[in-house]
Amino acid sequence: MRKSRWVAVLTAVVLAFGGQLAAAADHIDGPQAAADPAADITDAFAWMTPDASKVILVMDLTRNADVGSKFSDSVQYVFHTTSSASFGATASADVPVICQFDPQQRVECWAGDAAYVTGDASSLSGISSSNGRLRVFTGLRNDPFFFNLQGLRNAVAGIKAAAAGLTFTNGCPNNLTDVQVGGLVATLAAQQPADAAAVPPCSATVKDCFAGFNVMALVVQVDKTLVVNGTDTFLSVWASTHAAP
Repeated sequence: MRKSRWVAVLTAVVLAFGGQLAAAADHIDGPQAAADPAADITDAFAWMTPDASKVILVMDLTRNADVGSKFSDSVQYVFHTTSSASFGATASADVPVICQFDPQQRVECWAGDAAYVTGDASSLSGISSSNGRLRVFTGLRNDPFFFNLQGLRNAVAGIKAAAAGLTFTNGCPNNLTDVQVGGLVATLAAQQPADAAAVPPCSATVKDCFAGFNVMALVVQVDKTLVVNGTDTFLSVWASTHAAP
């Protein structure tokens, strides 16, 4: 993943209208991101409300956040959105949803020229724009990322051990037996022995390296009509952080 000094970018996720969840994750970055945890994106999520009238956008930041963690007042947090008629079709122009914070952790967010909101968004109900088309919550939340590091390593080792009897397409085995698949799934789900070489917190003897960890969550609800062009049926979303102008 390419990063400049001030930008942390997640890969694009594509969301088909109808409520499906799209997600991208990126934990444990290099020194530049680690030096500014409030600008380090750990996850991005996007989904629709049941009636498909609104889009929910979530950007999680600061791996292993605690009650003292804050959003940066020198960073802009941006959800980039484009829509298209179908997967792979020509995309519309980017409609960014931009948020930034002041030193008192008051947030201001805007979606183009159509909606703007500012204030303390840390209550569970968040805050809404005057026209109701943009709603924001900000605060500490449980890290939703699940990762069994040693289980993954054991599964990879199992595939390598069986590689002589496998065929591969683009690097992926395509003739694993049901027994082999079942064994790999069990390995990924099993409690693993501690691994001294793992990056904390994955050195603990746990299934989920991030169990009990928190993140700083920026949650935005925006009217679909603000980010979707006409009758387009696909919405692409990616998230980035930038030095505030």
